[in-house]
This record gives sequence, C-alpha cells and structure tokens, in this order.
Amino acid sequence: MEATPPSRSIIHVDMDAFYASVEQRDRPELRGRPVIVGADPRGRGVVAAASYEARAFGVCSAMPIRKAAALCPHAAFLPVDRDKYARASAAIMAILAGYSPLVEPISVDEAFLDVTASVRLFGPPLAIARAIKGRLRAEVGLTASAGVAPNKFLAKLASDLEKPDGLVEVNPGDEVDFLRDLPVDRLWGVGPATARELRAMGVETIGQLARLPGGLLVKRFGKTGTFLLELARGRDDRPVEPLAPPKSMGAEETFPRDLRDPDRLQRALLAQCERIGRELRVEGYAGRTVTLKIRFADFRTITRSLTGEPTQDGLEIFRRARGLFGGLRLVAAVRLIGVSVSRLGATEAAQLSFFSDFEARRARLARAVDALSRRFGERAVIAASLLARPSRRQ
Repeated sequence: MEATPPSRSIIHVDMDAFYASVEQRDRPELRGRPVIVGADPRGRGVVAAASYEARAFGVCSAMPIRKAAALCPHAAFLPVDRDKYARASAAIMAILAGYSPLVEPISVDEAFLDVTASVRLFGPPLAIARAIKGRLRAEVGLTASAGVAPNKFLAKLASDLEKPDGLVEVNPGDEVDFLRDLPVDRLWGVGPATARELRAMGVETIGQLARLPGGLLVKRFGKTGTFLLELARGRDDRPVEPLAPPKSMGAEETFPRDLRDPDRLQRALLAQCERIGRELRVEGYAGRTVTLKIRFADFRTITRSLTGEPTQDGLEIFRRARGLFGGLRLVAAVRLIGVSVSRLGATEAAQLSFFSDFEARRARLARAVDALSRRFGERAVIAASLLARPSRRQ
C-alpha cells in the first residue's frame, strides 16, 4: 500500500494592489482615491497596477491605458517607480524570511512559505499568517492577503478568495469540500479555451471535474488532463523552492507612435538587450535562448527565437536579436518591440577561461560599466548608437 505523504503547511502571501498601494502609502492625498500605475494616459501603454478604488470602475492590470482613462478619467495616473517597489519588496521578503527559511518568491509582491517546521516556534500556521499580515501592515505600511493550506495550489487559491486583506485557511482533509463549488476556471492551467471545452462537456465546477474518469480527461487533453484532475482533487506535491532561478528575463517597449524605421527599432532593441545583459550579470545568470517579440499596429504579434551558447553580454544578445529582426519583413508599422532571454543557468567566473580573448575583454568591460552604473546611475555609460538623433522616417 502506497504511503500517504506527510501533510505540509504552506502559506501564500500576496500583497494587495501592490504598486498602487505603495503609492497610496507614500502619498496620503491618494488614499481612498482611484490610482492607476502605468503608462501616460495619453499614450499607448498599459496599466501596471490599479488600486481597488480604480478596479471598481472596471480597470485592471494589462488593460490599455487609454481604456483605463476612459473608464476612470478622474483617477490619479502615476508612472511606474521600480526602485521604490523593489525597496518595498525587499522589506516584505525580509519579514517572510523571519518565519521560515523556505520562502519562494513568485514576483516582487507574492511568495510561498513552507512553515511546516515553524509551528514549534511561532504557533499554528493560521497564527503565523496573521502575524505576517500584522507585521506587513505595521512595518511596511501595506496590506496583504494570505492563504493557508496543505499545498501550494490550495494556498494560492485561498489567498485570492477574500481580497483585499483576506485570510483563508484550508485544513488537511477539507481539500475536496473547499474546491467542490468553485468555478472550473479557478484551476491553474484552465484558460478561456480549456474552460469552454470543459463546459461543453458539462463541467462547470471543480467538483464536477474531480468526479470525471481520468482516462476521459487524458483522451481529451493529454498529460494536461492528468494535471487538472490532480488539482481538482486537491493534490499538489510541488515543494516550496527557495531562490528558484527565474525562467527568463526580458524587456519591451510600446512606442508613442507606430514605427517603420528599422534603425529606430534596432536602437530600441539594443537598449533592451543592454539592460537585460546588466540584469543577468547582477543576478548571476546566463541564457541560451533569445526571443524577439514584435506587435504590429493591428495588434498582430509574432515571436522568433534563436538558441546558442550561454551569454550575459548585452551586445551578444543584441547580435542574436538583430539577426532575428533582419529575417523579418515589416509588412506593417510596429507598435511594440521586445526581447527576452530564457533557458537560464548560473554563471561562474571560471567559464571565462573558455572564452575567446575578445569575449573575455567584453566581459571585463561589461563589469566595469556595471560598476559605473551602480555608482553614477544607469545612463552614466551608454552606447553611442543610443544617443538621440533625428530619424530619417517614421
């Protein structure tokens, strides 16, 4: 008989409307008002975050900024201040680390904690979650929602149910009852298309999905069917993994006007590649796959990828991205361009011995530029090709 794995105690902490809440914290006159963080409302970017007051008007993250301005014209529109949010995130993660060494950040404003071994010091998991929420409010000035459960999936789902400032616990043995009446699209991996397929099969709730034969789901969805059935039955064996490496690093830009000028597009790419290279070096990663993303004026989006040797050199990333760009035919004006680096792995100084003399010199130069940027700011040293100059055509 297969042994039942021991129960774990997992907490998922998710800050409420993080960017917008940080701005309301720092600017008392914005408290209680709709706040939208993101692009200029007269421009063509998107919403990065919206306060709950703005969400009441239908504004949500990733929404085109002009649509947000139409829905909530009286909101306070603020630019993204990444340095400020990074400082708040560091304070949040420091508090979480005080309750368990097993902390897995998912983004700047949410993380999983495995507190199975922490109960001897801090009491029951629910008490730990309450203590964390209290310290976040008192020491960082922000509210968080938390879910407490035997696994990561349930903890994440629980933290979403009573936002903002929510706290929901799922006790071992209650998993099936907790999930039974929730809509099926609450499951990880169930997007609009899968939800439509499931509803066509008569499946509206997670409980209904949990009762289906596994073979039927595998026949319809392949391996994904097995994964969905496990989640629907409240099972998720994935451990909390501290300091899990990122899957990719990237950057993109939505232009104020649609562009056709290849030179301007490539200058934007170069700036993005240099930034990604700098972030890779700071975090100690190198990546093998470079992916170019282009969105045209009609919102048609294409991606192209190239895989090679691991690199953290912005110019090498740009060389690959430029090669991908050169293989495209710009049949329409470009609204957005972006690049990302994936298949990341840790880098070590010993790897430099395998580089050519040129590559070794480039690596030393990059580290020198990084040092200058840390001391004098990111624009202390920039490529000459990034200096503003008139464009021949739009």
